[in-house]
Amino acid sequence: MTTSNGSGGAREVAPPPAQLAPVAARDTEVLPEDAGGGGGGAGLPPEDRWNRARQPDPDGEHVLIRRPPRWYEVLWSSRKARIGIIMLAVFIAMAIFAPWLTPYSPTDSTFAPVQDPSGAHWLGTNSLGFDIYTQVLFGARLSVAIGVLGGLGVTAISLVIGMVSGYAEGTWLDDVLSFVTNLALVVPVLPLMIVIVAYSETRGLALLVFVVTVTSWAGHARTKRAQIITLRSREFVTAARFGGDGMFRIVFREIMPNMTSLVVSGFIAASTGAIAAEAGLSFMGFGDPNTVSWGQMLAQANGNGALVQGLWVWLIVPGIMLALIITSLSFVNFGVDLLSNAQLREEEN
Repeated sequence: MTTSNGSGGAREVAPPPAQLAPVAARDTEVLPEDAGGGGGGAGLPPEDRWNRARQPDPDGEHVLIRRPPRWYEVLWSSRKARIGIIMLAVFIAMAIFAPWLTPYSPTDSTFAPVQDPSGAHWLGTNSLGFDIYTQVLFGARLSVAIGVLGGLGVTAISLVIGMVSGYAEGTWLDDVLSFVTNLALVVPVLPLMIVIVAYSETRGLALLVFVVTVTSWAGHARTKRAQIITLRSREFVTAARFGGDGMFRIVFREIMPNMTSLVVSGFIAASTGAIAAEAGLSFMGFGDPNTVSWGQMLAQANGNGALVQGLWVWLIVPGIMLALIITSLSFVNFGVDLLSNAQLREEEN
């Protein structure tokens, strides 16, 4: 598309649709001849929010440069990501403000058992005398905590092993780390989790984080190793190496910035797995009975015949909460994938 002004024509160079993003008027650079006077040029039209700058080219024309979208604009442009972010924010708010959202304690079992939902007990009480609504609120705390801490543990170990193994490809160090990774991949995860928890003297959040980290890092390390091997052969890494940069500078200044979306996506996936692992272990009786969690609620409801007593809320609501928080993380992860996949952005738009 070609436009004209008082000093000459203006030629617009449009990038692929996935790289278009609105900018504020203050981000638009106006040439002196557009600022006033000189021909009939009135500058860039105010409604044109896509134009980032105008730079002269050798032909005397002005090229309209459009900046790529910022990461938060890409995330918010996806309907799935928006829904996931809002849902996840609700769960985080539940975990933080649980003491202010209910007047009861999650460990208070002095209420009359098997009460129907009412103004005093919004979801009723279970056969053990606990307020179900209160336990649902406080159950979000353990799920959010295990998701964040378990995701960080898996991401940290997998990133270190994948980074060292990928950068040292073809050396004895790579062979050793690849052997350990392959060995960890062939070990069944669930039986290993059960064995570790069953033979532990204490149970709690720290043990769950340890179990999730030890059993879940291998697959993420393999993915990061493959990505680092690809990036270390790129021209900018080769130029940095010939420029005398050391390994740590190359890794943290050249390689890591190009792996941000992969690392974040791996963290979200690890958090999802950690939440599901805690719920599964608690449901099978390997959780901490003194800790309130959605998995523990499911185990208690199943063990006390909730459906037989007509206490479907006791069993259904924690299951719905688990499904929703895992769904929200999956939706956010889809938005993160858009950051590194231009073709996926075009399909989404």
